[in-house]
Amino acid sequence: MKNKYKALILLFLLISAILSGAYLFLPSYFQSLDNSVRDFYFNFRGPQKTSDSVVIVDIDEESIKELGQWPWERDKFAKILTNLKNGGVGVIGLDIVFSEADKTSPSKFAKEWNIKDTNLPDYDTILSETVADTPTILGYVLDFDKHNKNEGPSIPAIFMQKNLQDKEYLPEAHGVLTNLPTIQKAGYSSGFMNNIPDETGIIRSVPLLIKYDDTLYPSLAFELYRIVTENKKVAVLYGESGIEGIEIGSELIPTDRFGRLYVNFRGPAKSYKYFSAVDILNNNFNKESIEGKIVLIGTSAYGLMDLRSSPMDSVIPGVEIHANVIDNLINQDMLKKPSMGELIDIFLILFIAFIVIFIYSRLSVLWLLLVYSLSLISLLYMNFHLLFQEHIIINTTFPLFSMILSLVGILGVNYMFETRQKEMVKNSFSKKVSKQVMEDLLANPDAANFTSKEVEVSIYFSDIRSFTSISEELKSPKRITDFLNYYMNAMVESVEKHHGTIDKFIGDAIMAYWNAPMNVKNHADEAVKTALEQIAKRDFLNITINKDFGFDVDYGIGINTGDVVVGEIGSHGRSDYTIIGDAVNLASRLEGLCKPYKVRLIISEFTKAKLTESYVIQLLDKVRVKGKDEPVEIYEVISMGEPDEQKQIELSEYYKAHNLYVNAEFEKAKEMFTFLYEKYEKHLYKLYKERCEHLLNENIKEFDGVFDFLTK
Repeated sequence: MKNKYKALILLFLLISAILSGAYLFLPSYFQSLDNSVRDFYFNFRGPQKTSDSVVIVDIDEESIKELGQWPWERDKFAKILTNLKNGGVGVIGLDIVFSEADKTSPSKFAKEWNIKDTNLPDYDTILSETVADTPTILGYVLDFDKHNKNEGPSIPAIFMQKNLQDKEYLPEAHGVLTNLPTIQKAGYSSGFMNNIPDETGIIRSVPLLIKYDDTLYPSLAFELYRIVTENKKVAVLYGESGIEGIEIGSELIPTDRFGRLYVNFRGPAKSYKYFSAVDILNNNFNKESIEGKIVLIGTSAYGLMDLRSSPMDSVIPGVEIHANVIDNLINQDMLKKPSMGELIDIFLILFIAFIVIFIYSRLSVLWLLLVYSLSLISLLYMNFHLLFQEHIIINTTFPLFSMILSLVGILGVNYMFETRQKEMVKNSFSKKVSKQVMEDLLANPDAANFTSKEVEVSIYFSDIRSFTSISEELKSPKRITDFLNYYMNAMVESVEKHHGTIDKFIGDAIMAYWNAPMNVKNHADEAVKTALEQIAKRDFLNITINKDFGFDVDYGIGINTGDVVVGEIGSHGRSDYTIIGDAVNLASRLEGLCKPYKVRLIISEFTKAKLTESYVIQLLDKVRVKGKDEPVEIYEVISMGEPDEQKQIELSEYYKAHNLYVNAEFEKAKEMFTFLYEKYEKHLYKLYKERCEHLLNENIKEFDGVFDFLTK
């Protein structure tokens, strides 16, 4: 138990260090995830009641359809402002900028056509006079990309900074796009319309103030709120870590360190009262619905490109973002991060990890899952309550990570200690059977799994050539063991790589098979590819073997495919998971045939029939091995892929000679095999040449093409 507590302490320290470090030094990597969780809370909460003090006049699709494409003649827009004033509007905010002259003005046409009629109206003048005569607050755009020297608009209030720090925290613009001078000067005040989305393209917070040319400028929403509350002075309050808030009158608006307000969104698009602009133009509206209210004029038309994304809607008119901000300011329910927010977040990370690791780890699995589930729900509810009841933002993801990682950690520790004894048994048992058999036994402990059954497998035998001589040369048992361990490790690595099962080691020989206990697709190919890989390793292995032991090693491999009995075989006290059957015996014989044919890999006709990939294969012989009555064709697998042109010629010549041999035309066959041996110096051709000579000397008349091996 002492070791377990040490493990739990180490787990607590590890999780605390990882999460605290990530929170402090890699916050940006997790911010988008944290925002996504908070967005989920918004949508789970659903739409809320909006302020009756804010309404929107919408340049919508219906208005554009009736009045024509935007921009309209400015005398029409002036009429909209006049109708709003006559309806008793409190204040009007324009989420629109009139930066260019109205080219549809009759006076502009007259000037262009040299018509001297001074009574023709100028729509820009009409609009500027209307702006001056109505409670209209203009909008403009601050530019963060292009530098220009345009003069910023005048502000009828004092904006100042207190305890200003060396580092600038307010966003700084490089240029400004204002209304036409005649319109801009006519307005009582104005505010910037910029709403800056985060890196995911969603607007979650908005700047209340932006600095341009060493002057502070308010947002349109903030300026409307300042005017409505009749405050003449605004102060930005700085602390050690940045902006602590914006003071307006006796109120302190909480912001982040960059002067941004976290918006408490009321709902998706069209949550506020909307009026179509054409209805206002035609005086087709109830004047009581706008009397004394803040009216924002903007657009929801898709073609005018003033659509944004919020946590509650992927497409929301930009003007409604301003409405949400004003609503938050009026009701003082904007979201805020506490000044000690980072310490609170770190405390939650450590506290949750401590509780889960040191308290929950004492519980049984069922109680652990129950208590953990309740704790998780409580944590989510706490975040939800703080966000929408207290309007406090705390980090949502790191406490969740702390809870999840701590649970995973204690489950891991419990598993490690509870299964240590099982692992010891497993380690002992795995030395007696292959890794694959071990995993199959653990995954399928049912007794039926050990019942013997008939399965088609590919069986592999390999053997070191001249091992007796090698043993005599090495002399020392330790050096023999060291050599075998090095050799066996390399060979077994290839078998396991290709999903084979090691059955046993027989001195210097290895027996393995494919397709048991687990199914192996194309098992004949996997067995052959294993052998070819082992043959390819030979030169590499011999570099170390020659250096350490003073000789080169060579080996032969035999592979056969057939049905065998697989399962637990042995006595009551001692059994082994293995395979038995005639196919096993044939595979063993094939390995032995590598010696007389002086090749490294021989497969049976049954294995060849199961191959699905391309190989360079040469028929060696049709033989009857000791202990079998039926003859079998045997083949050498030379390599993977298709034979090159030279190899195709060689094989073609060989099969012609072999057909002569099978048809008992020994004289002609001898001539061709002599030619082949002289040309290619392959032992197989010499063997057939000598065999033809022997058959000619014996004057064999009846010949079936089968060679009988009388020994193993």
